[in-house]
Amino acid sequence: MRLGDFELASGRRSDYYIDCRTTTMHAQGQVLIGRVGLEAIQTAGLRPDAVGGLTMGADPIAYAIAAESWRESMPIHAFSVRKRAKRHGRGQLIEGCFEPGARVVIVEDVITTGGSALKACEAVNQARGEVIGVLGLVDREEGGCGTIEGAGLPTIVLYTATELKAILKPELEGADAP
Repeated sequence: MRLGDFELASGRRSDYYIDCRTTTMHAQGQVLIGRVGLEAIQTAGLRPDAVGGLTMGADPIAYAIAAESWRESMPIHAFSVRKRAKRHGRGQLIEGCFEPGARVVIVEDVITTGGSALKACEAVNQARGEVIGVLGLVDREEGGCGTIEGAGLPTIVLYTATELKAILKPELEGADAP
């Protein structure tokens, strides 16, 4: 978590920024996220064929969960949703292990408004997949989870911004010190 003045993907401004990539792309972070993410999906009773979301924030989370599912002998494959379809090759919007009819959980690094997750849901729906839920690594607690749930999708959050602030409070206070 960084303090300052930031523009978020939603266009909103914030006095803090949560950059999950420093955890989701870290070797140990991937192992932990894979374990916790898979456990959360199982605890929620969801049985997806695949996990994925908008590239690039969702990618390492989906890959970590897929790897852990393989280790646990219950494979859940991963996919990525591009921001726009490729103009070459097969012109796909969704890459990786996705098939029409697949039951999927959309993953997201940080949920703010819910817009990115819903954009990924729309791409899956258009490709004839079935979104059965959304998993967010961090909820900024700005209404995004409510928006996703309002669309009829169960939403699982691993951590909230409030929890992160409490954990990081000593570091954040030190960052403001002269």
